[in-house]
Parts: sequence; C-alpha cells; structure tokens
Amino acid sequence: MPYVHPLPSSASFTGKGLHGYTFGPLRQKDLEIYFIESEKGHDVFMISKKITRTYYVLAGSGYFTIDNQRYDVEPGVLVEVPPGIEYCYSGEMTLIGISKPRWFSGNDTFTRWNPDVQHDPPFTIEQESFFTRMVRMELFGKSPVRAWMRLNQAMWDKLPASFTGLAPIRRYGDFVHMVARRQGGRAQALATLFLRNRPELELIGRLLERMSHGSTLRVTLLACSIGAEAYSVAWKIRSLRPDLNLVFNAVDISSPAVEFAEAGVYSIKASELSNTNVCEAMSPAEIDELFQRDGDVLTVKPWIKEGIKWQVGDAGDAKVAAALGPQDIVIANNFLCHMEPADAERCLRNIVRLVAPGGYLFVGGIDLDVRTKVAGDLGWEPIQELLEEVHDGDSYLRRYWPSLYAGLEPLDKKRRDWKIRYAAGFQIGHAANHDTRADISRSQPECVPALFESDDHTASRK
Repeated sequence: MPYVHPLPSSASFTGKGLHGYTFGPLRQKDLEIYFIESEKGHDVFMISKKITRTYYVLAGSGYFTIDNQRYDVEPGVLVEVPPGIEYCYSGEMTLIGISKPRWFSGNDTFTRWNPDVQHDPPFTIEQESFFTRMVRMELFGKSPVRAWMRLNQAMWDKLPASFTGLAPIRRYGDFVHMVARRQGGRAQALATLFLRNRPELELIGRLLERMSHGSTLRVTLLACSIGAEAYSVAWKIRSLRPDLNLVFNAVDISSPAVEFAEAGVYSIKASELSNTNVCEAMSPAEIDELFQRDGDVLTVKPWIKEGIKWQVGDAGDAKVAAALGPQDIVIANNFLCHMEPADAERCLRNIVRLVAPGGYLFVGGIDLDVRTKVAGDLGWEPIQELLEEVHDGDSYLRRYWPSLYAGLEPLDKKRRDWKIRYAAGFQIGHAANHDTRADISRSQPECVPALFESDDHTASRK
C-alpha cells in the first residue's frame, strides 16, 4: 500500500454547491480524509450519529452554522463538529475534511436545506427523500416507475402536438420528465450522426459571413465521439469559406473513438462502435460530397479531413483551456445531459474558459436548468437568430421527451426566461451583435494545441 496519496483525478462526491475528493484507501481504517471545493456550500444541514468531522480551511472564506450559531472562517481556521450537533457550511472555500470514524451509510440525518445553496427547493427534505426512494424502488427486480414511464412515452408519441401543447398536458409532461431525471442510471454513449442539427450548422455558417478574407478561425469540438459532428462542422465551414485558415481541434475521452474518428472511414450501414447509422440524415448528394465511396465503405474526403487535430481528453479537466488556447467557436453538444446536474454545471463552467472574449459557445444536449443557471450567472448573450430552429433541430433529443432524462423539452414562449433557456448558442465576453454576424476574426498568435490525456471519466462522449 502506498505511503503517499495524490489527489484523485475524479470527484468522489458532489452536491449542488460543492464537490470533493476522498484520499486513500488509508492504512488507518477508522479515518477518512477529503479535499473539498465549496462553490456555495453544503446543500443541507445535517446531524451525524457517530462521526466527528473536522475541517481545516485552506483558502477562501465563509461560515459554519453549528447548533444554530454562525462562525465565520478564513484560511488557517480549524472547525470541529461532534456527533449529535446540527451543522452546515456556506461560502467559496477550499477545505480539508476529516471523518473519524469513516463515513458509513445511515450516519447522517438531513434536517433542512441550506438557503445559501438551495434558494427555492421544490421539496422539503422529507419529501425529497421519499420521492427519491419512490422513483428508484424495485419490485422483484423490476422498476414500476420505469414501466410507467415507458407507457407514458408510448402514449405521448401517439398524441397530436395540438393536444400535448395544452397547458395541463404540458405540466404533466414536465412532471414525467422530472421523474426521469431523478431516476438515475445516466451513462455516456457514442451514438452520433452526420448533419445531426442542420439549423445549428446554418447558424455557424452565418457567423462567418463578416470574417475577413484569409483570417484564422479557431474551433474546438468537445465529445467528438467517432467524428460525425466534427466532420459535419468542418465540411460546413470549408464549403462556405475555403479561404479561412481553419484550426480545428476535436476532443473525446475515449481513445477508441478518437482513433476511429481520425481514420474517417464509415459504413453506409450501422456503425459497430456507435450502434447508429451515421448517414441516415444525409441525402445521396450530401454523401457524395462528403465521402469517397467504395461499396458500403465511406471515407471522408481529404479536403474536409485536412488539419483536424484529434485528441484524447476530458472536457471537465481544467487543463483543457491551457492545452488548446482561446477559441473563436467551442461546440459542446450531447454529452452534458448524461451527467448529474452538479457535474454538468462544473464541467460547463470549465468549458467556457476555452472561449475567447467575443467568441461563441454552442451547448445543446444538456439539462436546461443547468445551462440557464450558468448562462445567467456568467452573463452569456444568447443568440436569438434561428433560436427556435436550432432548439428543435435535433429530432433525437426531442423524441426522448418526456420519459427519458436526455429528452429535450418543447419550447415554451410563455416562460419569461425562454430566450435564454432555449438558446443553444451564446456569445461570450461582451454583448453580442443581435444579428449574430459580428466579425469574429482576431489577430492572435498561432496556437499549436498540446495533446492532453486524463483518467477522469467525468465527461466527453455522446
């Protein structure tokens, strides 16, 4: 067993206002040590039955509420919380936490929400606990809730839009989708298509219209999977603006997917790696334009493949921005929806660091509550042009609603926040030109991205 324990590469636990890492396993079986990054604080007040918890503040500031008394803390302060005492903490802090004995199931009793983290909780603590148990329960190894959702989806698909759009029916659909999101069982996948969201490609094309001749355009596409989306974007850009110096990075956490994508060889039938027919949304003329065909084998044409840098990496890794440098366009579609909301939010806040001031971020296939929150917190400017078309442009995501967690809710203009909630494209850093045709060319030095790898399997596939 090692004597030195590095910080784990992936979070061991997450909450709505924090994430943490567990060191070990330690030789001291009755001891557990954590490294905690608190963005807002612990989401609930709790009482420990047998564990004494000790916290040391490394950085930042905040306060602990212990037995209904507030204690302000700063770097260098040690806080000890014995069993049987209600407590919680709030603030932006980096902490070392120690549990003695080690945490065990049933030790903690959650008593109330922390208002610094949960501003408007939909449930009381008791209701939340009951609801979570209900949606995840099984009878004889089967989930009655999952069966109920399958029945709902089958019925929903047969109903006309004029009926499902009625306010009471829409609210019922929202409830079904909430249950689907809470049921668990999320997982990344490699399923993908060429030309999957045509309105988004059209919007990207419009962003290029005022770029000066021969200027450099830096694009990064995260979670590139087996390459269909990356080649679709490269084809669109090079078809419209062959004069541009396109610097294109395609990144995925899966080495086999990246190797497959770099080869650029596909079958006209379903791909074994992605289990999808990647060309099903293409016309015969588009297939001829993108590929060289030999029977059922399709090879991406060299003028589309040229210059794309394929890399293995994790979109949630803080090293991404340093490795790739500032980008004019960042595309992060269809993988954040497969993450728990707290993980997706943290990953999205990391991704936006890639975008150069005034650049553009496209992020579809994500929990809309997460995207709306981050966009509002960071002041992103939603692109209004083609907003509705891009939202409805991915038929796969739309058909999954309401009974699957990855489903995309129908656009609802009655919401006061609809223009930011349903926008999948944003300008980052300063107010966007509302016709979305601002000149995105900049005189920046050429950036040669470094290969980065990570063992953190938090995100990157779709």
